[in-house]
Amino acid sequence: MLEAAVSCLAERGWAGSTVSVVAERAGVSRGAAQHHFPTREDLFTAAVEYVAEERSTALRALFPHGATNRAAVVGGLVDLYTGPLFRAALHLWVAASNEDQLGARVTELEARVGRETHRIAVELLGVDESVPGVRETVQGLLDMARGLGLANLLTDDAARRDRVVNQWAALLDGALGGEQD
Repeated sequence: MLEAAVSCLAERGWAGSTVSVVAERAGVSRGAAQHHFPTREDLFTAAVEYVAEERSTALRALFPHGATNRAAVVGGLVDLYTGPLFRAALHLWVAASNEDQLGARVTELEARVGRETHRIAVELLGVDESVPGVRETVQGLLDMARGLGLANLLTDDAARRDRVVNQWAALLDGALGGEQD
């Protein structure tokens, strides 16, 4: 059900994603769907929570034994923000910006997702956040990755994105103290 909701959000956006559409895609009755998710907001908030877990799992899966270099970490983070999971989350953000009840739920969820992504990035980059400027540098990386994800919604910008990823990795090496071991 959650995978169907994510797919609907990514393909149809908020307006085209109803509980009925998701239930049909998931192969369950509308009543069964509403039994588990009484409201549309419940369904799509759970779907974004699922997306958040999948994004974290996907990032960790890229580096099961730890990251070997910063370029790979930067590339992995950017990939998270240019894929279908981010696209689905973005549709929910847009809907949440216009719907107060959904907005409060999505804001809380995205704050938690943001903290988790930041924590994973720090771990993979092998940096110490107690050093002045490191926290802000990592957050800048995540903000840049999110921006590339937004740009990717309109056009496939892979060639430029690769150059940006390589430049950011070099900047991180300079700002954070050289290449990872």
